[in-house]
Amino acid sequence: MPLEYQHLISNNLKWAAQKKAAEPGYFEKLSMRQQPNFLYIGCSDSRMPLDTFTSTEPGELFVHRNIANQVSITDINFLSVLDYAVHVLKVKHIIVCGHYNCGGVTAAYKGQATGLVGNWISPIRDLAKEYAAELESIENETLRLNRLSELNVIRQVENLYKTHVVQRALQKCHSDFQIHAWVLDLSSGHIIELPLPDGLSHK
Repeated sequence: MPLEYQHLISNNLKWAAQKKAAEPGYFEKLSMRQQPNFLYIGCSDSRMPLDTFTSTEPGELFVHRNIANQVSITDINFLSVLDYAVHVLKVKHIIVCGHYNCGGVTAAYKGQATGLVGNWISPIRDLAKEYAAELESIENETLRLNRLSELNVIRQVENLYKTHVVQRALQKCHSDFQIHAWVLDLSSGHIIELPLPDGLSHK
């Protein structure tokens, strides 16, 4: 058995022992139910565990992740997660979170992705064409790609508002139901909250 795989198991045992020692009833309580306030829609990138960046515990975040944090209104997997989060778990916040130095965004912009991945990130290629003038005005390529990551997050928030699930939730006028657009700067570890587009509101 590879050493790096064994570390995963041994680290789990150490973590579980530390949790139980600090709070003897921790796992009994955790196993009873989940009641998260947040649905996190993020990128599958291995550098993007939001619980680490926000110091949240198991049970606090309901999570859906895919390449380049896409909100696809034809993705049954995503729509099922969204429906369950809003109608069953009754989350108060939905967070769409992208990140700088995103491989999916870079591949879409440079036309480097093929096959299923290329098909999945094709909306980002279209987005880059839509905002070509703005992007081409940014001379530094890193900053240009970072801006495309931001535009991608905003577009996914717009897609989120189009879903029947969110439309129904907004019609109920829950004052504590909010949608957020985030981008994570991996070079600093900081989360940046992006302004929502005109015409969209938190509530």
